[in-house]
Amino acid sequence: MSFEGGPYVQVACFCEVVIQDNKGVLSLIRIIDTLEHSQVSPNPPEDMPPVPFKMKFVLMLKSGKARGRHSIRLVPQAPTGETKGETILTVHLAGEEQGQNVAADMAFVFEHEGLYWFNIYFDDEKLTAIPFRIKYNRIVTKAATQP
Repeated sequence: MSFEGGPYVQVACFCEVVIQDNKGVLSLIRIIDTLEHSQVSPNPPEDMPPVPFKMKFVLMLKSGKARGRHSIRLVPQAPTGETKGETILTVHLAGEEQGQNVAADMAFVFEHEGLYWFNIYFDDEKLTAIPFRIKYNRIVTKAATQP
């Protein structure tokens, strides 16, 4: 399937807060594509431990020639290349400049440091992807000595 005729991606991102007014207009607060996780202790782990994180997935589509009910699949790919779990949503497209906004809560556990790709599929065809990087800061502290 070619997306030359639609649907068209207006926005695909992660953010911390989505506000929707009474006319359906979205405001995206704190758009994020990087997360830094720190472990501070006398002996923090060498490798990053699993990091649970809550965020909002936002996808704004314009229909173009696309019509009807379709599936949106969000498939995360870890820096290791492994894909694990997916989120499936439904959109209803009415054509032309009309579209649909999707704002969904996500709770994701980052198990590896590095670059994740969240692949977005429209029905069974890849539409786009969102990069998201997680950085691990290992901070070693020394105990204070008593005089």
